Amino acid sequence: MSEIEAAGQPDITDYNDPDAPWNQAWDGEGGIADWNGDVIKEFRENSGKVGGAYAGGDLILLTTTGAKSGKQHTTPLGPLYRGEVMYVSSFIENKYPAWWYNIKANQQVTIELRDETYRAIGRVLEGAEYDEFAAWVLANNPLLADFQSKVDRPLPLVVLTREG
Repeated sequence: MSEIEAAGQPDITDYNDPDAPWNQAWDGEGGIADWNGDVIKEFRENSGKVGGAYAGGDLILLTTTGAKSGKQHTTPLGPLYRGEVMYVSSFIENKYPAWWYNIKANQQVTIELRDETYRAIGRVLEGAEYDEFAAWVLANNPLLADFQSKVDRPLPLVVLTREG
């Protein structure tokens, strides 16, 4: 079983797969913010289950504190696992995601997973720790390896550890 299947994600092995959630069109004037808002609403109304592009996959809601604004921001993400270690990354091609910058500035996060909400610490991996973890990710996650082959910057990698 691949890491993607173990994490409960749909069986997508190509970053350019048109059925992949990150390749879906964002309708409306608000773009991804509107799309994320709909996913967040559905997630909370259905104990973490959503339809559409994420149907059948595990999803978390990651709430971070804005690095500049200090406001709370919630983002739906597909959690990935290395053994018992939960981590997240991103398929944004031209920049690191806002949640990555937010965690760099403030490691305290809130995670909603299925019908459970808990506090956690998010750590942006850097240096030798990043190198080791990224090598493992690229060897074990074909989607992130495919994505990494198409971009010039290193993958954003954040480890999420439950508090307490």
